[in-house]
Amino acid sequence: MTSSREELAAEIQQRLVRFIADVVLFNHAVSAKVGLGASDSQFMTLLQTYGPLTPRQLAEHTGLTSGTVTGVIDRLESHGFVTRRPDPGDRRKVVVTPSVEAIQAKLVPLYTEQGQHIQSVLATRSEAELRVISAFLADSIGADGVAES
Repeated sequence: MTSSREELAAEIQQRLVRFIADVVLFNHAVSAKVGLGASDSQFMTLLQTYGPLTPRQLAEHTGLTSGTVTGVIDRLESHGFVTRRPDPGDRRKVVVTPSVEAIQAKLVPLYTEQGQHIQSVLATRSEAELRVISAFLADSIGADGVAES
């Protein structure tokens, strides 16, 4: 058991880093199972979080070049995970839209066990504890929904 606030904070940070590493490695393994690259699943997460985005918006969220973004979109599209559609607000642009059907059929089953594990852990916490966890995570990802760097 930790004896000070600083030690507890350091322990939380260490466990959070481990959790993030585990999630990243798991996502890489899932991506490989469906024939995608390591960063491809991150694009899927962005699209599921924000909804349809332009390639430029994806580049801004990821810090990747437009050429790299195009390659990822091409791979996701070839596997049926996304479609490109004309932007209703500006027909010169396209928006990348996640394919809910493909995600449900190909990806959701691969995350079922992980989701059940998280649900079982959360089931052991009180409503007050869940509020603290939720607030911590909200503060950690920042106002725009992206982890602060």
